[in-house]
Amino acid sequence: MRTTLGRPRPRPGSPAQPQPIRHSRRVTNPAGPVLGIDVGGTTVKGEVTAVDGTVLAQSTVATPRGDAAIEAIAELGADLIARSPVERAAVLLPGIVDADRGVAVFSANIGWRDRPVRDLLEARWGIPVVIDHDVATAGWAEWRFGAGRGHDDVCVLIVGTGISGSLAVGGRQVRGGRGQPGEYGHIPVRPDGIACACGNVGCMETVASAAAITREYTRRSGREIDGSAAVFAALETDPVAREVWSDAVEAMADGMIGVIHAVSPELLVLAGGLAGAGSAVTEPLRRALDARLTVVPAPDVVVGKFGARAGLVAAGLLARLGERSDTA
Repeated sequence: MRTTLGRPRPRPGSPAQPQPIRHSRRVTNPAGPVLGIDVGGTTVKGEVTAVDGTVLAQSTVATPRGDAAIEAIAELGADLIARSPVERAAVLLPGIVDADRGVAVFSANIGWRDRPVRDLLEARWGIPVVIDHDVATAGWAEWRFGAGRGHDDVCVLIVGTGISGSLAVGGRQVRGGRGQPGEYGHIPVRPDGIACACGNVGCMETVASAAAITREYTRRSGREIDGSAAVFAALETDPVAREVWSDAVEAMADGMIGVIHAVSPELLVLAGGLAGAGSAVTEPLRRALDARLTVVPAPDVVVGKFGARAGLVAAGLLARLGERSDTA
């Protein structure tokens, strides 16, 4: 079904619907507020920021499935723009994204395919809109402006409900020619592990993602907990928490050694919700990598500057700059 973003389809002879803005994508960087929206499988988060990064307005809504998700994005953005007018917006999307055409090519989690999101939102909001991939852009922000700033070879590992990331090699961010690179969470690490939603078995994110850590702790302890943060908060006193945490770190190390052997990054930056664990994850992960690597040196393992807000911060930066530069 074609998304109309709340507007009726025109009848024959009726006035034309608003058309997408036709403009050069290389427009002057806005001096005023911009809108950034990060679309996830669970929530759509948005905020308006001033040129100094001050948050002027923010909002979050649940992510519906299918074309209803596009309407939710449009409504959230319209509400924020009404509260604080902006000059440009950036929207980060999951799945496979054609940033040049502004098209959401495919997302299994949300359930859309080949949707011209940029044109639809520009017609609705009346401002230029930049579209890009959520993880690639969050990784770019951590590399260019966050914990990886000043380094040419950086791997950003974003650990939340799932696991993914981005890679910069020789001062240039790697973009895949077919599909979206950085699906580190679907590197198999446990051949006898549990089935992954991707169809494989024993993927890294079935052991090391925030969702997997929460699920495994509940299975072993018989106790329900409020997310993975509760596991690392209990590391000093709870032996089950330590076991689950250790397994997650070992799985991360097993999954990343191939990437490290291939490109020998200087830094491994941990971003996303799990970055909140700080040294509880960076120190054991560095030890686990040291134990596995004999040919290339282990990278420094650091926590991302933007943490769980990496996507929103990245969306704001992308809206401000108008495009994502792949080079340092």
